[in-house]
Amino acid sequence: MPETILLLGQDEVTPVDAQGAVALMAARDPGLPFTYIVPINAQVMVLGSRAETGLAPAMAAAWMRLNDSQVLSRLHRWATGVSVPVAPGSDVAQMLLRQVIQPEDPITIIGGGPLLVPALRETYGLRRVAQHEPPMGYIRSPEAREAAIRFAEAHPARFVFVATGAPRSEILMAEMQARASVTGLGIAVGSGLLFSVGLTRRAPDWMRRAGIEWLHRAWTEPMRLGRRYAEDLPPLLRMTLRARRLARARRASGPAGGR
Repeated sequence: MPETILLLGQDEVTPVDAQGAVALMAARDPGLPFTYIVPINAQVMVLGSRAETGLAPAMAAAWMRLNDSQVLSRLHRWATGVSVPVAPGSDVAQMLLRQVIQPEDPITIIGGGPLLVPALRETYGLRRVAQHEPPMGYIRSPEAREAAIRFAEAHPARFVFVATGAPRSEILMAEMQARASVTGLGIAVGSGLLFSVGLTRRAPDWMRRAGIEWLHRAWTEPMRLGRRYAEDLPPLLRMTLRARRLARARRASGPAGGR
């Protein structure tokens, strides 16, 4: 596992791209106790900075955290001069489906909606998909969380995709990791599986390469995402400026700064 980078001075991430992340995931023994991966975008980073969300400890307990965002990568480079590879969770999910998961492999999904499993079967030929759909607000219900964990216990799989949104997915996976009876590797996928089967339209390739996929999503879902992006911007800028100040202070205190 490569040495981690402190992204914007906030969260440790493994500096790998999507293909590198998939290679690490594919190499992990599926019989090992359950652990999980958290892709970090601007929303996850901002939520993780707020103690009341409970997200920070769930992120810290993850086996691997990935930089999910071109925006975060560019802000980090501006602030520190250090490049951080991008491993979008949606790309990781699609690569797993195309390159690693075989039609006969069992996979377990928490969330995702009623159209997802038929679409996965049609698109990728998957024959052993188990899905549990938690009720709204499940993360505040011990009984509902327990039902989701028991479902994962009863349906062991090499990969467990959790698509219930941040911070719910991460908190649930942290609780799953505490159960010795759960195995496999979890990943918070957001809309990643929906993109992979065409149920939700993703931004064109040129927008993803340019790092403005967020703009496409805000345009297509203004009521849900437009407000969220606007709320995330001020704390994200504060993190960036703080990281820049700290990077400058470290350079100034180095050998060259002492002359």
